[in-house]
Amino acid sequence: MQTFDDIVIGAGHNGLTTAAYLARAGRRVLVLERSDHVGGASISAQVFPGVDARLSRYSYLVSLMPRSIIADLDLDVRLVRRRFSSYTPVPGQPGTGLLVDNGDTDATRRSFATVTGSDADHAAWQRFYDRMGRLAHRVFPTVTEPLRSASEMRSLVDDDELWSALVERPIGELITSTFTDDTVRGVVATDALIGTFTDLDDTSLRQNICLLYHLIGGGSGDWDVPIGGMGAVSGALARAAVVAGADIRTGVRVEAVDPDSGVVSWAGGEARGAMVHAGCAPSVLNSMLDEPIDTEPAPRGAQLKINLLLTRLPRLRDTTVDPAAAFSGTFHINESFEQIQSAFADAAAGRIPRVPPCEIYCHTLSDRSILGPGLDDMHTLTLFGLHMPPELFVSPGARDRAVEATLASLDAVLAEPIRDVIAVDTNGVPCIEARSPLDLQESVGLPGGNIFHRSLQWPWAETDAEIGTWGVETRHPRLTICGAGARRGGGVSGIPGHNAARYALER
Repeated sequence: MQTFDDIVIGAGHNGLTTAAYLARAGRRVLVLERSDHVGGASISAQVFPGVDARLSRYSYLVSLMPRSIIADLDLDVRLVRRRFSSYTPVPGQPGTGLLVDNGDTDATRRSFATVTGSDADHAAWQRFYDRMGRLAHRVFPTVTEPLRSASEMRSLVDDDELWSALVERPIGELITSTFTDDTVRGVVATDALIGTFTDLDDTSLRQNICLLYHLIGGGSGDWDVPIGGMGAVSGALARAAVVAGADIRTGVRVEAVDPDSGVVSWAGGEARGAMVHAGCAPSVLNSMLDEPIDTEPAPRGAQLKINLLLTRLPRLRDTTVDPAAAFSGTFHINESFEQIQSAFADAAAGRIPRVPPCEIYCHTLSDRSILGPGLDDMHTLTLFGLHMPPELFVSPGARDRAVEATLASLDAVLAEPIRDVIAVDTNGVPCIEARSPLDLQESVGLPGGNIFHRSLQWPWAETDAEIGTWGVETRHPRLTICGAGARRGGGVSGIPGHNAARYALER
């Protein structure tokens, strides 16, 4: 039996981060990946037959990856900041929209005034995000350090009013008490619901945790474009691991883990590791163990991802905004506060939302390197639909119905049907790819299609026993969770991968 210092289960970006750090420290590292490629959900792929466009098939933007990880591992990763934060057509008045321009505060203020009728919500917006920015600046540097207690973090944040509103009360209360306009409220609220199926007034505060992670990235909350697509990020991590000496094997599905001996078994083979690091979801790891280490109920996702290739950008009903500005940031579609809540009620009742809330982003407005020759005028669109839990996709044809409803929601804010500008592949088939939570479970191994592997957790210790730990430990000293299911996991970050490596190196 081969022996290693570390065995990593899963070659997603976090598993690759763990492998790269440990191999660079001189340890013998084996990485086992069930699919035929590395990257997990952080990949680029030629989705449409005969069309040389490599789309970020699942995850698509980067916010939570610390620049220290990029520097530590000498990664050739380039991230580009987007000038326009968002564009949101007013529901029922799609000829008017809210454009948030990071490069022009006065233009943003005027847009707020046009949509809301005054400057009040713009002033509230500035105060809200200034406070969140100060919180992010203080919280984010701690994510690659041992866990602090909640009281220590509260002192660090040094804003008791904000802490109480964000950490102790449902985020819906803070949003509705801060902003008066339904459209503005919705733009803020969407960050609380990415991949998270819940009500904004849920007392579990799952939506609050989601919002926090979406606002602290890099200490600024910015979501950046990875040049070359998401595959460039995973590719850089894989190269760093291999150059340092890690052994990466694809097409190997781990079947069993003995956390006491460190033996990892798969069809036709086994190996022993002094440490074992699970980059897979905790519930997937449980299936490999005699006794589960994670008792959370079966996780589930809540999103519909649609990838599109267009012959050109569609025209907007709002003629005052350049489509290139609207689509380069986050384009919010039927995501007002009330529309989001109504969609949740529909989905909770087992129905595809009558007006699906969704948001769109165009990668090629920031980076055209993902398109091959002859596609000069084309654009990619990534659509992310909210409140689409897996149970909505069980019946035959459900995914097609969800796609049609979502594209109809998009059409409501365009001056022309989106299908009029969708390209076709070499077989004459429209370039539309849709992925439901069930598809993510099947293709990427995400249980219930949960993009975070499990419910997100506060980025600090919630028990005394966790204080000073790395948030990756299990009850077995030789076994860590190095994927998104660790505390401070979720998003494309490498944080749990880094923290699992630190734990192993300090033992």
